[in-house]
Amino acid sequence: MQDLHESWIALKLGGVMILPLSLLAVLALAIMLEKAVLYWRYAHLSGELQNLVETYGFDWKELEHKLTALNNRNYFYRFFSVILSNREHPAWWTESRAADEAQVIETGLSRRLWVLETIVTAAPLLGLMGTIGGMMHAFQLIGGAGLVNPIGVTGGVAQALIATAVGLLIALISLFGFNYFSRLQAQTMDEMERLGTRLIDHIRLDQQVRDTAGGQP
Repeated sequence: MQDLHESWIALKLGGVMILPLSLLAVLALAIMLEKAVLYWRYAHLSGELQNLVETYGFDWKELEHKLTALNNRNYFYRFFSVILSNREHPAWWTESRAADEAQVIETGLSRRLWVLETIVTAAPLLGLMGTIGGMMHAFQLIGGAGLVNPIGVTGGVAQALIATAVGLLIALISLFGFNYFSRLQAQTMDEMERLGTRLIDHIRLDQQVRDTAGGQP
């Protein structure tokens, strides 16, 4: 409790810029928490289902059965379902529909990441504004009458340092969060594209077999 109280006193010394910085910190944490839940619940693919697609020679009904185990909001479920529902169409059509769905999924995964990226830039700038305000306050106290209020001057310097430190801390945490979730998004889309290519190849092989069988006397 004593540490929390001392931290609160230190933040109060940071001046008015602590308020917008606190809002940015809450916003950044909310976005990172939302992304963590999203990837945990809706962008997870079971190893069993992944291994099945990797075999190439899987049965479509078995794939449909295993897909039912996934949440219908799962991104892999949505992507595979589009391919499955269009697999009787020409391969180019199925591929195009899968690309459309992948684009929608990528948009959903990247939602609000731009806010996190903006916070990376905005937080240090707000901290710098707090620094300028604190230093101006300190210089005003020194003023033309000389150093008549040492406590006020040190308070201004403290405001300058705390605002800068808080701004940099928020920017660093947001930067790690932005890079981590951007990397996670790229890995998810790469995996989806790779498995989608295998499904399309399977559809092409099935269609080739049907065409060959249909051409035989």
